[in-house]
Amino acid sequence: MTHRRMLTAAIAAAAAVVGLAACGPDNSSESAAPASTAAVAATGGASAAPSGAPTTTPGKASKAPSKAPTKAGSGTPGTDGEPEQFCDAAALPAGHKIVFPSKATATGMSAKDSEPRCGVNDVMFAPVGADKAYQFAAGVKAQLRSVMVPPKDVNAAELATHITECVAHKEKPGYPCTDGDYEITVDAAGKITEILERPHS
Repeated sequence: MTHRRMLTAAIAAAAAVVGLAACGPDNSSESAAPASTAAVAATGGASAAPSGAPTTTPGKASKAPSKAPTKAGSGTPGTDGEPEQFCDAAALPAGHKIVFPSKATATGMSAKDSEPRCGVNDVMFAPVGADKAYQFAAGVKAQLRSVMVPPKDVNAAELATHITECVAHKEKPGYPCTDGDYEITVDAAGKITEILERPHS
């Protein structure tokens, strides 16, 4: 009986030794590591933002520069925003002048010469210098003009009345006053052969 137990124990010990040699070292943890690393690369790489990607919240575009373009200059005298002005007066024909009468009679008048000034709708004229005496030529042609009523031909006496009233700022019914400048034509002797009131808008 004792011999049989010893034999059984020897067989069991030999079987255990054979089983250990067949199994070898456990590599399960090492083989699992590459798989888990691959899984992390597959999942984590897709969700991570690129290092150079913008951080702006979706739906909120970056604000554009608010500086407006510099307004182009208007090309007129003075500051921007002023209306365009006219400063170049057309040359008058020979023997023509623009004057500002200060007084008039049926035979002649006294008037100042003029110089051009910039105007909004047209070139303007302003009186300069001292009064000069002018005589009306026989049969002088005179015409009153205004933007409000049609032109009116008048004789020397009617012209003198109109000039006198306008210079005194005592306009009477009949014909409106303008800015007081007239275009005259003089002959070789310096007498006025034609005088036209200059209308202004």
